Amino acid sequence: MEKFKGDIATVVKHTGSHYLVSNLPDWNLVSCVVKGKMRIKDLHTTNPIAVGDHVDYDLLEDGTGIITKIHPRSNYIIRKSTNLSRRAHIIAANIDVAFLIVTMDFPETKRAFVDRFLVTCEAYKIPVTIVLNKVDLYTDDHREMTEHFKDVYSRAGYSIIEVSGKTGHNIDQLRNECKGKLSLFSGLSGVGKSSLINSLDSTLRLRTGKISDYHLQGKHTTTFYEVHPLSSGGFIIDTPGIKGFGLVEMGIEELSHYFPEMFKIIDKCKFAPCTHTHEPDCAIKEAVEKGEISPDRYLSYLGMLEEESKYR
Repeated sequence: MEKFKGDIATVVKHTGSHYLVSNLPDWNLVSCVVKGKMRIKDLHTTNPIAVGDHVDYDLLEDGTGIITKIHPRSNYIIRKSTNLSRRAHIIAANIDVAFLIVTMDFPETKRAFVDRFLVTCEAYKIPVTIVLNKVDLYTDDHREMTEHFKDVYSRAGYSIIEVSGKTGHNIDQLRNECKGKLSLFSGLSGVGKSSLINSLDSTLRLRTGKISDYHLQGKHTTTFYEVHPLSSGGFIIDTPGIKGFGLVEMGIEELSHYFPEMFKIIDKCKFAPCTHTHEPDCAIKEAVEKGEISPDRYLSYLGMLEEESKYR
């Protein structure tokens, strides 16, 4: 079958061994497969090609394509894979901004998950905004928890938007944040990612699910990593809900560099490198004692440090 050289395209959907690509910002989808030898090029990840990757492809006479080259990534977000035969899974690449969707309850998003996601974004140079969803369900207790959460993460340097996909609260603000960008929406199952995306664009009809009353956890409604165009401008990567976020290739000596509030004062530590655990005259420990760095974030850091040490 005759081949024609295609343009550089962006991978917009990955389903098993098949990919959809488009020459963004145009939305002209081409179904592609991967040239055989590329499948084993990257042995460290479960997926050598990720949504958001820029690729070259040859267009066949029947309108399908063969991906022949992956271009270098400007960034990517990665986590430890549940597939024990490989090291990690790349969630998406070449992202302009990541939106971490968080809920205080129904289901509760644990701080450990939040901090691991944020650390990974910092490590791979991805701007991130925290989106607090389901504010329409807040009780007085939830509001108190939310104010504490906002204080911790705003002081750490993160932007936070409170929204409700159900009532439309601050949806216009979120929509404006997505304009002209390739945005990643990620979070636990059940936090309302697909519902939020539907509320951003009424022409989208992403499948949504209910929360399990027994476990207060969501069920997977998104099964593939997929890009959706917004009629207001920009593109959103919708991801399957995840239960855990394991760190990948994170040295214990560099971990504190990915906590922005710590990185700002690391140079004030007497010893270098400093793990900020037992060393004297540690600027980080002193800042925690003074309340300048949240004890919650410091405890998260210690937990990650212990976890990474086990695998070294």
